[in-house]
Amino acid sequence: MLVDSTALPEQVVGDVITSAFLSAGQRCSALRLLCLHEDIAQETLRMLVGAMAQLVIGDPAKVATDVGPVIDAAAKAALEAHVERLRARIVYACPPPPGLERGHFVAPTLIGLDAIEDLDREVFGPILHVVTWKAEPIEQVARRVIKLGYGLTLGVHSRIWSAAAAVRAVATVGNLYVNRSMIGAVVGVQPFGGEGLSGTGPKAGGPHYLPRFAVERTWTVDTTSAGGNATLLSLED
Repeated sequence: MLVDSTALPEQVVGDVITSAFLSAGQRCSALRLLCLHEDIAQETLRMLVGAMAQLVIGDPAKVATDVGPVIDAAAKAALEAHVERLRARIVYACPPPPGLERGHFVAPTLIGLDAIEDLDREVFGPILHVVTWKAEPIEQVARRVIKLGYGLTLGVHSRIWSAAAAVRAVATVGNLYVNRSMIGAVVGVQPFGGEGLSGTGPKAGGPHYLPRFAVERTWTVDTTSAGGNATLLSLED
């Protein structure tokens, strides 16, 4: 998600929480990398940490729960290993509530990186990486993100329409979201699919999706083998 200096911080924080941490970050479209313009980074991060501190981790069957467990022990171990590798860069980690030691719970974690290129792998869980940018145009930031190789979803927060249009012109992604969360595409309304390492072929819910499941077969008949009498062929069942 690219956030410039004109974005509304309250909206950004709400959309970041929704995109990065709900469903324990276990969505293919979940937010993994947050790029904040330096002019608004400090205040936005302050608000984001405050919002993360209010997240309720627990039983997903309960209405009050914001963040449930990850899918299994292997996923939990991989996520915790990633956090441990970057422990020195943790900006904030939600304290795990007591009584959840037996579940596959991973604390929502915010990790600061020096550069976009420092994120070298897909992380499937409630872990968000953040970088700041200042001098380069927003479309240049988008190009650097695209060079990571993934192209499923990209978000832009800006009150300048030309900024969003500039990102759209260079973003080779399946779904581009402007001033909203990056999850929750409705199949049949918002066709969903990606490019690059996120490519899955025709977009789900799009006009070219159904033929993907069809098998093409051909049947060729030489009518001269029946003496050129097409009636003989037509009488067969």
